[in-house]
Amino acid sequence: MADLVLFHHALGLTDGVRAFADRIRAAGHTVETPDLFDGARFETIEAGVAHAQEVGFATVLDRARAAVDGLPEGLVYAGFSLGVLPAQQLAQTRPGARGAVLMESFVPPSEFGSWPAGVPAQVHGMDADPFFAQEGDLDAAREFAGSGVAEVELFTYPGDVHLFADSGLPGYDQDAAGLVADRVLEFLDRLH
Repeated sequence: MADLVLFHHALGLTDGVRAFADRIRAAGHTVETPDLFDGARFETIEAGVAHAQEVGFATVLDRARAAVDGLPEGLVYAGFSLGVLPAQQLAQTRPGARGAVLMESFVPPSEFGSWPAGVPAQVHGMDADPFFAQEGDLDAAREFAGSGVAEVELFTYPGDVHLFADSGLPGYDQDAAGLVADRVLEFLDRLH
């Protein structure tokens, strides 16, 4: 079984993020869900991003690094939206990463150096999501998937909702979220 660290999105560590983690746990994997906002939750993406900006993105990334400091190597790093930043940074820079699951966001790997050899990744997002598809994340993910640098699976889902896999939010898409969870579980099962 895999050991996964799942980072929350800009709304905070919501019940929907916890429910997603529970689904992965139910399949026998271990999942850590660090709270990078110290318990703060937000009603809108804009409010959550404003909070991250106020705290400082560097501080958010430092909190993520501190959350995994005592954990062994061999982790899979995952994140939803804003949580992709620490997940991707740790997958690229912390020794021993086994994989990355990047949901509803993606940044060019050059942001954190280079992609480590042998570390596979999955990227998930809706094909008309204004944050993922229209701000360059999807294009960057396509380029990365086609680069041959790593084994990368890119999955797009029909729709224009951001945070569609969080079961506690109004934009929750049960069918698409179910596919994400199934594909993540298949990915984790292949890692050992």
